[in-house]
Amino acid sequence: MEVEKLTVEKRNRLNEMRATSMSLQELRFIAIYLSKINPRDLTTRVVRFSMADFKAIMEIETRVNIDYIQKVTDSLLSKVINVPDERGGYAGFQIFQKCRVTRDDDDQWYIEIDAHDDALSLMFDFKRNYLTYPLSNILRLKSSNQIRMYEVLKQHEKIGFRILSVCKLRDLLGINKDEYTRFNDFKKWVLDSCQVALEKNTDISYVYESHGKKGRGGKILELKFKISKNKNRISPVSLDAFLEFKKQDFIELKLDEVDENGIVVATGMHWKYEERITFLMGACNEEFTREQVVVLFDIMPDDVKIDDNASHDYLQSKYREMDMRKPDISRFGYLKKIIVGDVTAI
Repeated sequence: MEVEKLTVEKRNRLNEMRATSMSLQELRFIAIYLSKINPRDLTTRVVRFSMADFKAIMEIETRVNIDYIQKVTDSLLSKVINVPDERGGYAGFQIFQKCRVTRDDDDQWYIEIDAHDDALSLMFDFKRNYLTYPLSNILRLKSSNQIRMYEVLKQHEKIGFRILSVCKLRDLLGINKDEYTRFNDFKKWVLDSCQVALEKNTDISYVYESHGKKGRGGKILELKFKISKNKNRISPVSLDAFLEFKKQDFIELKLDEVDENGIVVATGMHWKYEERITFLMGACNEEFTREQVVVLFDIMPDDVKIDDNASHDYLQSKYREMDMRKPDISRFGYLKKIIVGDVTAI
């Protein structure tokens, strides 16, 4: 199978999962896993990833060590999906049941992962009620909301529309009850943000409007999405190209030593990404943690990420804008909203 033609086939029941507690990287990994199995061949349930590819998919920016990799794989193995049934209930089970991290005969590290037995009926041997999409559609998306919005609407592309209650949509996107509690915030940071992202990066676009009866005080309870083919997207990226882009922050100068686990050679490797994040922390007066600055960098516009000084000046300007507004909520969350607002205005 050519990389450019990798396709995700996802049963509708799996797509209707309650996507809680799943990060962008974990949703991306699941999509890539589904693109690498053959849904008509159960023997393909175990998928192997090189260590370098796994790090790129999961955006692991720290120097690789066995303890950190174990934390990432433990998180994947702990993910539970709750699939609704026809009687209003649901079935809950893990997506993956086992992973293996080891070296091959050429001394190259790799990761194998196997689907949970209870999840097999959602991944294999189905003949109807499933959606299909090229993997390239989700690779450039930058939030879990965007990936889920694409999948939720792609499922109804042939029909041309989908009607969802706001409550159901929030559930499908995995939005917590304490997030975007005001509809105007939900509209700006989810509905409109996803609308821009999908039109830029995927094969569908959408418009939406209020639908049905409103609640007390004119509260919007239901939305109708009109889904159409998108001809304005930027050129799709293959999985290989995506992985190479993610790996480009490594500059290998020299490999001096291997740790006691045999995984990491560290002392001679220049970690460009690490230096960049440290540099950006200064743009925020060291107020935020490294992990928070990584999040801010990830949501910046692509054109300012190319140059360290440009990304520093951009983040510093948004930080100063936040200071001028004197938010009375989480400063980190508010800064994220300022940056996302800037991105969606492009």
